[in-house]
Amino acid sequence: MSTLQIGLMEIKAIPVQLTWDVRHKAMWPNKPFSYIKIENDIEGQHFGLYLENKLVSVISIFITDTEAQFRKFATLPHYQGNGYGSTLLSYIFKEMSQLGIKRLWCNARRDKTSFYERFGMVPTQTTFERGNINYVIMESYFQSKKEVGK
Repeated sequence: MSTLQIGLMEIKAIPVQLTWDVRHKAMWPNKPFSYIKIENDIEGQHFGLYLENKLVSVISIFITDTEAQFRKFATLPHYQGNGYGSTLLSYIFKEMSQLGIKRLWCNARRDKTSFYERFGMVPTQTTFERGNINYVIMESYFQSKKEVGK
């Protein structure tokens, strides 16, 4: 995947270890640091959005065949609401489409579904609770370039 430079922002692949601090501060600051690690973290592809060389937003992608799940999408609290997460997620959508991924999905916090709907994601019927938080699986489908021409 390519690196993207937009003004003072840069999006690039990063080692998994760089995601952990942002995840912890943004998602679960009151849990032990180990709580934000995923068992198969090493198998994922991890991306970060840097603002003036400071890592402010991260996302982890796990690809299986023609499907990809993004997990642990997080932006540092002080930087939320400024479009950094949206810029990073837009980058991931574009890259997944170009890779030929047919379905991109996530476990979305129920109270964040409207954010993901702005990217064309739709909630499924699958819901669950983890850590006293309600989640719904949301998904988006991509057409391959061959299908578009039909």
